[in-house]
Amino acid sequence: MARIVLVHGIAQEQKSADTLEAEWLPSLAGGVRTAGFSELADQLWRGALPGSAETRMAFYGDVFTRPDQQGSADELDDAEWVVAEALAEEWLARVAESATRESDQAQAQRELENLRGQAGETQGVRAALRPVLNALVRVRPFARFGAAFAERLVVKALRQVTLYLTDDVIRERVQDRVATLVGPETEIIIGHSLGSVVAFEAAHRLNRPLPLLITVGSPLGLRNVVYDRVRPQPPEVPPRVRRWVNVADRDDLVAARPDLTALFPGADGVLESGYTVDNGAKPHEATFYLAKREIGNPIAAVLGA
Repeated sequence: MARIVLVHGIAQEQKSADTLEAEWLPSLAGGVRTAGFSELADQLWRGALPGSAETRMAFYGDVFTRPDQQGSADELDDAEWVVAEALAEEWLARVAESATRESDQAQAQRELENLRGQAGETQGVRAALRPVLNALVRVRPFARFGAAFAERLVVKALRQVTLYLTDDVIRERVQDRVATLVGPETEIIIGHSLGSVVAFEAAHRLNRPLPLLITVGSPLGLRNVVYDRVRPQPPEVPPRVRRWVNVADRDDLVAARPDLTALFPGADGVLESGYTVDNGAKPHEATFYLAKREIGNPIAAVLGA
């Protein structure tokens, strides 16, 4: 059980709860310090918070590498490939709509127009993903890594998000990892990327109040792919959450929209969304998000600074 529960995102299967805690905790303390609460930051850093002091990572990366489950993108079934294609295209549309650089918007728009011109030319659900994937890796932030690396990254992201949203066995195993750390002393749950979807669903399963839910780099606003597949349906603010803070970098294409309030009934007085931060060259980086005062302030408020 932990006072603060952290939930990571995609592509962490080669790490562990311990290594991710070691990466996240300095940034978490740094965000609190940047917000002006140095003593509390020191306590977080030293694990010396009053009472139950633990900050723990709900690790589930290994769920995607177990030999008794799907082990590669090629093992997705047809329905899962359809979700993967829709997710890739929605990411591309996100760049075309709201990237900070006009050149990125223009490139993404050209790719979308090319895709629409190719509609109906490919056969089969797996073949349909290929032109979307090729288009996506030609725009930032993926293009700067090089096409080969970008493709591996995108395929892994598509696979893990798609499997979580479509495979009930995987979903329950991931949720079990969070549930084992959440207890009466838990005051804060923080989720990044796919972890924000996991944290959102975990908050709905609580049978007691949760003072603070924080989501960063969240794809919950991806309307046709993630939003329509989260549970419960229709989506709403988790009823036992007292405060929900959502933060996004404008160039984080995973974070479909900074302001989620219109999508979640019950948001008034609970959901604080629309916060935008600048994570520089790594807009989706979890530790960059955690180091911001927009994260440190609500944490300090809950922990009594």
